[in-house]
Amino acid sequence: MTPFGARLRALRAECGMTQKECAGRLQISAAYLSALEHGKRGAPSPGLVHQVCDVFGLIWDQAEDLAGLARLSHPRIVVDTAGLTPEQTALANRLAQSIRRLPPETIAALHGLLDATTPQPKPRLRRAARRATP
Repeated sequence: MTPFGARLRALRAECGMTQKECAGRLQISAAYLSALEHGKRGAPSPGLVHQVCDVFGLIWDQAEDLAGLARLSHPRIVVDTAGLTPEQTALANRLAQSIRRLPPETIAALHGLLDATTPQPKPRLRRAARRATP
């Protein structure tokens, strides 16, 4: 299951909506919706993410969170380590080999480590506000 698929399933459950009903409102097939929820399809298009936000009434932060989950929902990842150090290549290979066996606490710790070392983009609203002021 992908992060987007899990969130979509939770949203649908919160609203008491069946897959068939949700698929109809999203104008997609129930089979495609099921594949998205189970991680058997790639990351959804921005258009579909927008439709999901409309159907479930998601606004601002919720919509941005869902879009972020969609960006992290590629079920088949390829890591190109060409040009990286041997240590980086070894890490990518070890992670690929052992990810299924890692306990949830380790996964959470790795996310925390990556979050702490990855620069966060500035919110778009601030940039727009700076341009608007004379």
